[in-house]
Amino acid sequence: MAGVAATFLLALSATACSGARNTSDPIPSVNLTTEPAPSVGIVPAPDKSTAAEYIKALEAINPEIVDGNPARAVSRGRNQCDSIRNYPNDRERLIDYVQIRFNTEKHPNGFDRETSAKILDVVRTYLCPD
Repeated sequence: MAGVAATFLLALSATACSGARNTSDPIPSVNLTTEPAPSVGIVPAPDKSTAAEYIKALEAINPEIVDGNPARAVSRGRNQCDSIRNYPNDRERLIDYVQIRFNTEKHPNGFDRETSAKILDVVRTYLCPD
């Protein structure tokens, strides 16, 4: 009896792995609509003018936010937009994320909550689409 069961299981696994398809099975349908997929991921990079205004606004809060690396500040802001999209009404969580993202050598744990809230507002104003 054990030999029959083993033979049956061996035959079953060989059929399953053979890649053969039962021709009586319906062919799965594929959605080929031309509608655009919803946008996901990081927002596009801002144009030079917008990026310059964004950096200027961050430096007005505290020059240490940019810390001599405007490209990094833009990148962090673009990543923050993803969090804003995911949690648009959870300001406290978004401030937490700003504190994690916007850190420097002098501020390894991020900036205080008041400064982080201002950073969040600047990110929303300059980098995040509506």
